[in-house]
Amino acid sequence: MGILYLVATPIGNLEDISARALRILRESVLIAAEDTRHTGTLLKHFEIRSQLTSYFEHNKLNKVDFILEKLSQGDVALVSDAGTPAINDPGYELVKAALASGFEVRPVPGPSAPIAALTVSGLPTDSFLYLGYLPSKSTERRKAVSQVSTLTYTLIFLESPHRIVDSLEDLLSVLGDRCICVAREMTKLYEEYWEEELLKAIKDELKADKSAKEISTELAEKSGWNKKEVYALINQNK
Repeated sequence: MGILYLVATPIGNLEDISARALRILRESVLIAAEDTRHTGTLLKHFEIRSQLTSYFEHNKLNKVDFILEKLSQGDVALVSDAGTPAINDPGYELVKAALASGFEVRPVPGPSAPIAALTVSGLPTDSFLYLGYLPSKSTERRKAVSQVSTLTYTLIFLESPHRIVDSLEDLLSVLGDRCICVAREMTKLYEEYWEEELLKAIKDELKADKSAKEISTELAEKSGWNKKEVYALINQNK
């Protein structure tokens, strides 16, 4: 009997994949992927030729039996589009089915977008609550956020780019003015972390009666942000 491996894959930078993950992917009789085209690019880059099949929200019920049959022949690797599988995707249902059928399930740890964002946020990491994607409608979103508004944990949400502004407005309305970090394109060429600390530093420097040019130069050097972006933030907060 094979083992179902949950293999974490890069969330952006291909160098983040582990040697063990590459070995498991090469040795598996099947790789079940959320998007075969996306994973196919990863496999091609590392010259991995294992059989590939799709496993995602809309075909999960039809694919479980096929994947369990493959597990009876050897090891199977489950991957998501990026990061750790079974987090915010139907992978957990395959895990349940494999365990119920008597197969072993093992993690191959690696990148995780929520954890990566948390660790660089500057927010408390000793206790946190991950809530996945917020509801798409404002009324439902505010209701969901209000249910956790009194908790003392650091709250982690996912959101799509086209809804981020509306969601931030709802968070401010429900949670009030509190520290926040918005992360995007993590580990990629244009990764950004909009941290409260930078905005606070800008406001403090403006009180010192420094010019925007002086402030942008100093803070860009300290924070790693692009000087033009800092300069734009300064003008927005004057």
